[in-house]
Amino acid sequence: MIKPPSKVQTKLSNIALFDDDDDDEISRFDGLIAIGDISLPKQQPRRYFDPVKMQELQESIRHHGILEPILVRPLGDGYELVAGERRLRAAKELELKEIPAIIHELTTEEAYEIALIENLQREELNPVEETEAILQILSLRLKLPEKEVVSYLYKMRVTPEQEREGAIAAISNQVISIFDSLQTIKWESFVVNRLPLLNLPEEVLEALRQGQIEYTKATAIATVKDIEKRQSLLTEAINSGLSLLQIKEKIRDIKAGQITLKPVTLKTRFTNSMQQLKKSAVWEDRSKQKSLEKLILQIEALLS
Repeated sequence: MIKPPSKVQTKLSNIALFDDDDDDEISRFDGLIAIGDISLPKQQPRRYFDPVKMQELQESIRHHGILEPILVRPLGDGYELVAGERRLRAAKELELKEIPAIIHELTTEEAYEIALIENLQREELNPVEETEAILQILSLRLKLPEKEVVSYLYKMRVTPEQEREGAIAAISNQVISIFDSLQTIKWESFVVNRLPLLNLPEEVLEALRQGQIEYTKATAIATVKDIEKRQSLLTEAINSGLSLLQIKEKIRDIKAGQITLKPVTLKTRFTNSMQQLKKSAVWEDRSKQKSLEKLILQIEALLS
């Protein structure tokens, strides 16, 4: 069931890229468009979709319809999605033929920035996704590669405001203005608490990205340099729901050589992988359905 919006204002309608006074330059249309005419952009800021949340959204759409339109831009003979990927995915799973949409003429850069901003507005956004999205927005608006943006942010951190000159002074003013407009986190906190997350070991970063562990626990576990011990502690922290205090106590014992963590067994690896698989977006990827089916058949064959 689809309930077309009646001139609703989306959460994104107040950002600078939407100027209602420029009706001659930007076309706007509220209505239903064919889902088959909508393609996904090549570059998408969101990587993980919680299967439980997706199921809840599908149930909501079944009972109440799609209450908020997606945002698309004209592309070729159809449209490209700009914002509202969860709603579009849910609509496809429910085999709907049409979906409420707002159409805007946007450049590729403008469309991607809007997608990033929508991603930042999600309630369940985790720290890694937030950090990556903010860094990409800074890169777009400053017109600098992400590595250079990070370099300038650290320079701002160690250079008092009154001592900033030249390029760093100009960049600093833009950075502060961007963070003020985003209203998510202060730039100082972003540099100190969020940027370091991107340097976490890959297995810890992925667990954090999938919401398996809080970032305070993740940063603590990352201090364990031994790869096997770190993986073992991460697995135990996830499976046993260890508190931050318990994790720190184990880390203290590991570094003091007073504890030897059990190696990660094949059974533990399987259990951990299955837990990740349940939350993975792989179930929504039709291109991977055959691989999943083959894997399940192999497991069933082993059990028999």
